[in-house]
Amino acid sequence: MQPPRRFLPSLNLLSAFEAAARTGSVTAAARELNLTQSAVSRQIRALEEQLGVALFHRERQTIRLSPGGEAYARDIRDALRMISTASLTLKANPLGGTLTLAILPTFGTRWLAPRLPAFLKQHPGITLNLVTKMSYFDFRLEPVDAAIHFGPPVWQGAELALLRGETVVPACSPGLRDLYAFRQAEDLRKAPLLHLATRPDAWERWLTGHGADAESVRGMLFDQFATAAQAAMAGLGVALLPEFLIEEELASGRLVKALDRPMKSAESYFLVWPRDRATYPPLQAFRDWLLEETAPERS
Repeated sequence: MQPPRRFLPSLNLLSAFEAAARTGSVTAAARELNLTQSAVSRQIRALEEQLGVALFHRERQTIRLSPGGEAYARDIRDALRMISTASLTLKANPLGGTLTLAILPTFGTRWLAPRLPAFLKQHPGITLNLVTKMSYFDFRLEPVDAAIHFGPPVWQGAELALLRGETVVPACSPGLRDLYAFRQAEDLRKAPLLHLATRPDAWERWLTGHGADAESVRGMLFDQFATAAQAAMAGLGVALLPEFLIEEELASGRLVKALDRPMKSAESYFLVWPRDRATYPPLQAFRDWLLEETAPERS
């Protein structure tokens, strides 16, 4: 249903309000928008009258956001950013062949990026934009067509396609392995264990799965696999890392398996997309290509 007109202020009014809210000054907003101070003030007043809410407290020559105005400014800023992104995307590819994909950093750089030239060669009319997202988000609030997701096959309001599983291995530098001379899973407790923030119980699962004590496991915390892998190569500890993402480091000897005790992760990698984008042609093309690329891992 179409929202009432009074809840859809013009972009000119919203732009004037957002600029004043962000800069904290009508003068600065006027300079940014190439308008006069009085024009910006009139636009803000018109917006307040249309909404029936005071957006600013006015004190002599200064303005200060009201509590309602502060919350409104955050939402309007996000909305204007989405409109700007959509406009830039359309300008870059007026035929509408743009796909914006949210990726996991290490999966995106290590596995996906080297394969993307093949996809773009097959589909030269598609422009691919990549953004990093580490966790769940609401597709309704983000200008994203699809996402690479690691976890259970659950994402509210979206559809998923299984891409592949993974096997993690305890990896470290050769020097650390030689220093501790690991023989069994319990021996790893003697060394510093490196943890990933998005998988806080990974070491507990691995230790329990290999018959070792998993109580009170502590150690350094990292937000990405890439930094955890770098720390492991530097000899700071042992990290549980997906084997397929560290193939180069294992082959070169910069990383070694502290113990040859792999463990299959309970979660998997998925391509996720909002239901209302399922038939979007660039997404369909990318989904078909990606499922073909990952078919060997699923089998």
